[in-house]
Amino acid sequence: MSRKVIYIIIGLIITVLSIYNLSSSKTQPVTFTEKVKLALRDAGNQLLLANQDSTSLIRPIKKLEPLKYELSFEKPLTIEPDSLVDILERSLNNANLPNEYLTEVLQCVDQEVAYSFDMKKSIDTDIIPCGGRDLPKNCYTITVRFTNDLQTTQNSTIWWYILLTGGFLLIALGFLKKKSYDLTASEDENHMVIGSFNFYPEQNKLVKQATEISLSKKECEILAIFVARPNEIIKRDELTKTVWEDNGVIVGRSLDTYISKLRKKLQSDNSIKLTNVHGVGYKLEIEQ
Repeated sequence: MSRKVIYIIIGLIITVLSIYNLSSSKTQPVTFTEKVKLALRDAGNQLLLANQDSTSLIRPIKKLEPLKYELSFEKPLTIEPDSLVDILERSLNNANLPNEYLTEVLQCVDQEVAYSFDMKKSIDTDIIPCGGRDLPKNCYTITVRFTNDLQTTQNSTIWWYILLTGGFLLIALGFLKKKSYDLTASEDENHMVIGSFNFYPEQNKLVKQATEISLSKKECEILAIFVARPNEIIKRDELTKTVWEDNGVIVGRSLDTYISKLRKKLQSDNSIKLTNVHGVGYKLEIEQ
């Protein structure tokens, strides 16, 4: 299977998954406040029923901050902490709302906190709501502030958009045509393309159109190193060690001589340059 086909397949998989997750996202910023208000009214109704009160009203739910909401009642009521925890959790879950939030029960007159709990689903950081004495009949307001799940959902949406973009790029990459500087070996002819040249390392030769240029064994070995790493600086020590020292031979200026010969044989193609990086090594520059 070619690299192009692999890019297209991976790109299609990422694109389909991203579109599916984005289209199936349930918590949208536009409808979040409406869902919270419905859920808190449901919780308020259950608290009143627990007080055997089926006639008094629940006041309109107020949005105090972007993620903080207030539930209040027309008449005083008694609040049992355990019941409050269960009722809120059930109402928020039924509305598919985030499951991490800070709840405070405030006295209407002095706004003192009568009871609070921090609901978390991470086992390591849970602050378990503790049962306590029932809060005596009084005027209370209940605030709920969502902590981090909404932000996590928004961040997740952003990542899916990034992945969707990546999927499109992979598909586009798969359809790109090969350029003349493509150095991929041909399985049929066992050669590499360098600009306008065809390089046959096993036959020690360069071919440009109908012209064949013979290479010595050392020239071929050196050129093969550059072709494998185009546009990359290759140190002199690495070249000499690979071509000469590994064969038990130590050379002086031989490398410069072979580089000079290769330059002459490649000079007919202006898109290819074998340049000297002073004090470091050489680089085969191929224009894109």
